[in-house]
Amino acid sequence: MQNFCYRLYLIKRLVVCTFVLQFSSQLFALDNNEFVTAFIRNYDQQNFTAQVGLVKANKKTIPATITRLTSQALHDTSGFDEQMYLLNIASSIAYMHFHWNADAKPLDILEPIIAKQLKQEQVRLDTLTESKKKERMLGNFVMNRHEQEMRKQGLSMVLYPHWLHRIMFECKVCHNDVFKMKRWVNNISQQDIVAGRQCGICHNGTLAFSATDNCERCHLAGKAGAEHLHKPSSVSQARIKKAAEKVGAKWRPENLANGVLPLDKFQFINWLELKRRNVFTPIASLDKTYQEKLRDNRILFRSKSDFVNDVIFDHKIHSDWIKCSSCHPAIFKDKLGGNNIKMMDMHRGRFCGHCHGKVSFSFADCKRCHKESNKHPPPAILIR
Repeated sequence: MQNFCYRLYLIKRLVVCTFVLQFSSQLFALDNNEFVTAFIRNYDQQNFTAQVGLVKANKKTIPATITRLTSQALHDTSGFDEQMYLLNIASSIAYMHFHWNADAKPLDILEPIIAKQLKQEQVRLDTLTESKKKERMLGNFVMNRHEQEMRKQGLSMVLYPHWLHRIMFECKVCHNDVFKMKRWVNNISQQDIVAGRQCGICHNGTLAFSATDNCERCHLAGKAGAEHLHKPSSVSQARIKKAAEKVGAKWRPENLANGVLPLDKFQFINWLELKRRNVFTPIASLDKTYQEKLRDNRILFRSKSDFVNDVIFDHKIHSDWIKCSSCHPAIFKDKLGGNNIKMMDMHRGRFCGHCHGKVSFSFADCKRCHKESNKHPPPAILIR
């Protein structure tokens, strides 16, 4: 049986009800909503004397009230917290009904339901933890937004290997014309993909494998054989080379040191090292008439601390990957001195944090950016 004190703690977290009942000296039977409102209010006010009378006076209707709350909880699609909010109200009522009205039946029915919901939540949390491991390859993500629907269809979650696509396509190919460069805002659906939108622009059976009859090629999170998408040691160079050639890109594993992907000290792919060694040449657009637009200037960001080196932002390196419109003006105001950039904001996903720590190297690798002496800075544009 779930710990009673824990139930009381959860009930205390409920929003204070706005409906206030005025009780006469003699308690009486209430309808479902009034009873639940009064029950919660008594707990909030720690009015246990009134609670005893309330539960005893509504003995006949309590089983139906518990059934209604349980049904409402199980049909609530808002999430686990909302479900447990209702189930814990029902559980507390059932426990007191058993204690003061000597009727254990509602509690006996409810306890297995709560246990099942808690078990399902633990499975979800375990899956989430496992997903994070698969997202270790910087940029990967497990598309688990519709996890329950996928499981009902017997499908695993989609493991999207961002890094593999980045080898064959520059970021600007998809962002922001096909996908907004922000997680969970694109409403990706199989219907749109099959119609030739979203992933279906490439996965049409010509440029890349068809999305209509190759479910297992994407829905493979947690399955055996998916290691080549989230473990650097399992990456197949021949497989990458073949896929790159099909889309018109180049992958030259012979230029890799020791035949393995270059990783930084945090075990993330070092993309600049890949470019320096001429290992890969991604395509810049699916449009054959596309004209590359590079912005070639550097900006000096003065460190606010004497003991921390300055940062040189190289526009050319970044515009080689992404379009100017990906950053300006939504992320950065296109004006010198117009952005009050702070590390704390970056860690919250703003400014450079829009990409770094997600699909580009981690902030923990401080010296990747803070490498210019603040005593003898090179010629650059200065942002104050």
